[in-house]
Amino acid sequence: MQGLNETGVESMPAGRSLPASQLLSRLQSNISSVLLGKTEVIRLALTALLAEGHLLLEDVPGVGKTLLAKAIARSLGCTFHRIQFTPDLLPGDLLGTSVFHQPSGQFIFQPGPIFAQVLLADEINRATPRTQSALLEAMSERQVTLDAQTRPLGPPFFVAATQNPYEFEGTFPLPESQLDRFLLRVRIGYPDRAAERDVLVQHQKGELVNQLQPVLSSAELLSLQEKVRHVHVTLSLADYVLDIVEATRRHPEISLGASTRAALGLYRAAQAAAVLEGRDFAIPDDVKRLAMPVLAHRLISKRWSQGTRDDAATQAVTEILAQTKVPV
Repeated sequence: MQGLNETGVESMPAGRSLPASQLLSRLQSNISSVLLGKTEVIRLALTALLAEGHLLLEDVPGVGKTLLAKAIARSLGCTFHRIQFTPDLLPGDLLGTSVFHQPSGQFIFQPGPIFAQVLLADEINRATPRTQSALLEAMSERQVTLDAQTRPLGPPFFVAATQNPYEFEGTFPLPESQLDRFLLRVRIGYPDRAAERDVLVQHQKGELVNQLQPVLSSAELLSLQEKVRHVHVTLSLADYVLDIVEATRRHPEISLGASTRAALGLYRAAQAAAVLEGRDFAIPDDVKRLAMPVLAHRLISKRWSQGTRDDAATQAVTEILAQTKVPV
């Protein structure tokens, strides 16, 4: 028998499997109980999770970036670690290190916090590029190589990173190779007045995110991710994805277009969006809705500067979507 957790959402049942639609509904409800008025943001975050990608949450401080990442982590029955990125954080603090064990006379590997199924990299752009680069292999290949040994991560392995806008004091811009490993970049934005009022009232009960209980096991998450891989995508829709990606490489204002990894990411994100909608096939609207969060952060404009990079990339993606023929 299943019960209610302290936020009023049914907790994860034991011993039986539920339909995908019910599992996803429970997961969305659990997260929505603490992140109020942000339904579309939550759906985008779950799209990254189901597509086996990683999520970058970027916005000004205090709008719920860390709250969303923690809510996702606590809603999953997976191992979870949080890392607060700071300028003095070293790669070894993240990956782990070998320590000499005097009784045995051998070095013993002590794993770092990256060895978790769900990793929250909080304020990732406050660490130096050297430390940021320690995540590259882990995010791309789900493994870490240290002392000539390769150690697997997961499954599942999901990185949810938060960052403040890079013009803020004390931040280091993420390198292009790092940005390309995030499937989606999502901006949360300020809540509307009604939702913000509910936040004030809800806060009287304490931090409800710390009271969330898992509603999805790691096995159920892996099953949903496998289901995403089997979503049908027509050849014409695959060509539509490639048309959009190739247009970023030809756009007159873009010096660095979308990579093949970006094309695959848009393809897989469309499949994940279909599962969230209860479909076993992807449609052009899935691609159009996800093109901006999948592609914009990967593009560099010819007028690159801290003030124009994002604006130029966003404008370019908007123009490309308007000009690219949609398959029937």
